[in-house]
Amino acid sequence: MTGSLLAVDLVNLAGTRWTVDAAQKTLREHQIRRAALTVSSSGQLRDWAVRLRSAFEDVDIDTRCRAINGLLEAGTARAYLTTHDQLRPHLHFASDDDDVVARVKAVTAGGLAIFAVESDGGRLGVCARIGCGTAFLDTSRNGLRSYCSARCGNNDAVQRHRKAAPKAEV
Repeated sequence: MTGSLLAVDLVNLAGTRWTVDAAQKTLREHQIRRAALTVSSSGQLRDWAVRLRSAFEDVDIDTRCRAINGLLEAGTARAYLTTHDQLRPHLHFASDDDDVVARVKAVTAGGLAIFAVESDGGRLGVCARIGCGTAFLDTSRNGLRSYCSARCGNNDAVQRHRKAAPKAEV
C-alpha cells in the first residue's frame, strides 16, 4: 500500500500549498530513501502528482485502468522483487540508482496498479462534497465511500438537509 498511500498524499499536497519542504516531508513520511529534492525536481514531482489525480477522478473502471496504464507507461521501467534492508519481499518498479522523481513515479504508478487489481478497479475516489476535492483510498468494509472523511460526509448531509427542509413561516 506504500505506493498508493504516497500517491494520495502527493495528489492532495498538489491541490494545496506545494513547497519543496512539504514534498520532502511527505516523501520522508512514506520512507522514500534518498529523498532530497531541488526546486526543479520538486516541480517535476508536483507535475506528476497532478497527473496522478486522473486515477482518482475516473469513476468508470475501464477509464481508470487506462489512466493507471498511462501512469505505468510513463513512470515505470521494469518490475522486480527485492528484499533490501532486511525487509520482506516486495516489488520495485524502478532501479535504486534512479533519481528520486523516477523512483516516486514508479512506486506511485505501481502502487496504484496493485491497489486497483486488489480492489477490482474501484476504491479510488475524490471527495463528493462540493468544494473539497480531496483524493482518497476507500479501505472501508463495503467499498462504498464517497467522502474523504466523516466530517465531509456529515457536512454534506447537513447541507442537503437544510436545502430540503421547508422554511418556517414567520
